[in-house]
Amino acid sequence: SGPSDSSSGEGSRARRAVERPGRHKQQGGRRRGAMSILEYNGSALVAMTGKNCVAIASDTRFGAQQLTIGTNMKRVFKMNDKTLLGLSGLASDVMTVSQKLRLQTDMYKLQEEREMKPSVFNNMLSSFLYARRFGPYFVEPLVAGLEGPENKPFIAGQDLLGASVFTDDFVVCGTSEQELFGTCESFYKPNLGPDELFETIAQCMLAAVDRDCLAGWGGVVHILTPTKYIVKELKGRHD
Repeated sequence: SGPSDSSSGEGSRARRAVERPGRHKQQGGRRRGAMSILEYNGSALVAMTGKNCVAIASDTRFGAQQLTIGTNMKRVFKMNDKTLLGLSGLASDVMTVSQKLRLQTDMYKLQEEREMKPSVFNNMLSSFLYARRFGPYFVEPLVAGLEGPENKPFIAGQDLLGASVFTDDFVVCGTSEQELFGTCESFYKPNLGPDELFETIAQCMLAAVDRDCLAGWGGVVHILTPTKYIVKELKGRHD
């Protein structure tokens, strides 16, 4: 198809969107798109790599759009001694997916008599989400872990259909995604130790959620090293 066909197609799609009732809400003189179900409960997650260590930070707010219901939402789960999972998105699906993945990792350990590596867990998670592509779980996961005997940091992010992105510095998701990108690009440095990694990821999280009304109310940082698993709570603004 030529350029004219493409532009006409975009125009017709735009017209259909405008003509559909309830598609947009009028706010401040501009049309605003309806909220995605992934944003309904609000969330902020970031995973970062260090020198032979990884960390995942999440906020603790549980809300229904702009209404805050609770302040102790759990979004990060330890799958095994070398793998952490973070889940943003719809709170009910976060709980469902975390329980189903716990079952999968436990069954793998029983059958294979070894722990699942982070990269294998990421592939299993991708297949798990893609199998439900016609009725997906409304979650966006982050996977962080230490790979192999050399404990090489591994982090990856996925969308709700299981399409993975792999990085060697940081990966973010949730309603605070754009704010987290800005703070992480400013603060992140490679080869950080566990203590420096905690300080960096904590400052990135707190600075980002202060600019997003759907996330915040404190946070939790999970740090994984070859010998230790550390969980630290963050105090944030409650307003």
